[in-house]
Amino acid sequence: MTDGLVLASASSMRAALLSAAGVNFRIEPAKLDEGLLEQACRAAGRNAADCALALAEAKACQVGARCGRAVIIGADQILVSGEVWFDKPANLGQARTQLQALRGRTHELGTAVCAVQDGSRLWHAVSRPRLTMRSFTDAFLDDYIAAEGAEILGSVGAYRLEGRGVQLFDVTEGDHFAVLSLPLLELLSFLRTKGMILS
Repeated sequence: MTDGLVLASASSMRAALLSAAGVNFRIEPAKLDEGLLEQACRAAGRNAADCALALAEAKACQVGARCGRAVIIGADQILVSGEVWFDKPANLGQARTQLQALRGRTHELGTAVCAVQDGSRLWHAVSRPRLTMRSFTDAFLDDYIAAEGAEILGSVGAYRLEGRGVQLFDVTEGDHFAVLSLPLLELLSFLRTKGMILS
């Protein structure tokens, strides 16, 4: 018996992916100091994907403490290029700097999702899509930032692949849904096994 499905995220993209897939859920965003947990993961030598999973689980557990017997879905994504981890940019200037650093290089998106109930993790999945940005011009970059505006601040890496951000790339490898922020197919399979969606 559950009290339904809760998404522990303020991400409009994650909510849109679940809604488009026909999943019934409610949203209860977590209020977590992600930077502190990320620093602890790095100090412990954990990789970005493992840290994304730790963040996803921490968010789900925090929200689960106030949601009874609900199944809580937590998710997180960390971009890593070489040894550098990237967070969501704070402003458009920082977005420009991030995109310049990623230009012409391949990066990985450590994308994690987990399900928690009664404080225990029931299931998790981690995906590591790799994306290669093309060597775009500064003129293109300026045009892209002007066109996308503040929308790109909600995305790690300062791009939205579902929009004009697709023009930044030469190659993408791996799960498209994970690039968008959620390993959706794996999550849907889990929800079917739990009887939370029809199989």
